[in-house]
Amino acid sequence: MRKASILVIEDEAKIRTLLRNVLESDGYEVIESQSGDGVIDLLASRPIALITLDIQLGRENGLDLVRQIRRVSSVPIIMVTGQDDVIDRVVGLEIGADDYITKPFHVREVIARVRSVLRRTGGTPDTHRDSDESERYLFDGLTAVPDRLEIIDREGNDSSLTSGDFKLLTVFLERPKRVLSRDQLMDLTGGQDWSPLDRTIDNQVARLRKKIERRPSEPGLIKTVRGVGYTLACEVEVVHPSGSSTKSA
Repeated sequence: MRKASILVIEDEAKIRTLLRNVLESDGYEVIESQSGDGVIDLLASRPIALITLDIQLGRENGLDLVRQIRRVSSVPIIMVTGQDDVIDRVVGLEIGADDYITKPFHVREVIARVRSVLRRTGGTPDTHRDSDESERYLFDGLTAVPDRLEIIDREGNDSSLTSGDFKLLTVFLERPKRVLSRDQLMDLTGGQDWSPLDRTIDNQVARLRKKIERRPSEPGLIKTVRGVGYTLACEVEVVHPSGSSTKSA
């Protein structure tokens, strides 16, 4: 079986070597880069299962690199940040990173984070955005594209979700008009494991609403069922790769 490839983007040689040794010891193939140069071309040319990305890349802005990657790829990204980079961590998660590791880190934490992200994202190599070999969900004028962890809005603009946000959305899309309790949502999304900041379901729903609701302050899609949980209050059409479609029920 071919080893999963992890791209380590880090400008400090010592940390780059440490990450390579840790990841190789756990059975991964490691590709090293000290900058973001050539990353987009690399993603288009070979399968990458995951990226670790230092937010402080010398003169480069790691957050800008996250944005560039998310325009073309849904490959999982783990940010490597400093102790005081709280704002960068929050922004990184909002624009599409999947998790983060704080320096100084323990080797066991690196392995745990990588395994967790790969587990909740399916553990498969990245699918480039040119691929149409996947189902799509049509709902309330929106299109959800699982291969790219992407939402196409009512004006045709696309935006990326984190893997955790998209997993929560998929749970709703596969069960439209069903009332789901908070406990059910936790179980169906894999529990706390996928949430890098240990967010509650309520906070995760609030984030998702900002992406898909016409008026997030007056949600009409993901409705709150007081004392119980939430429901997706619209019909969902599933478009298959063959071009056929079905109603999700």
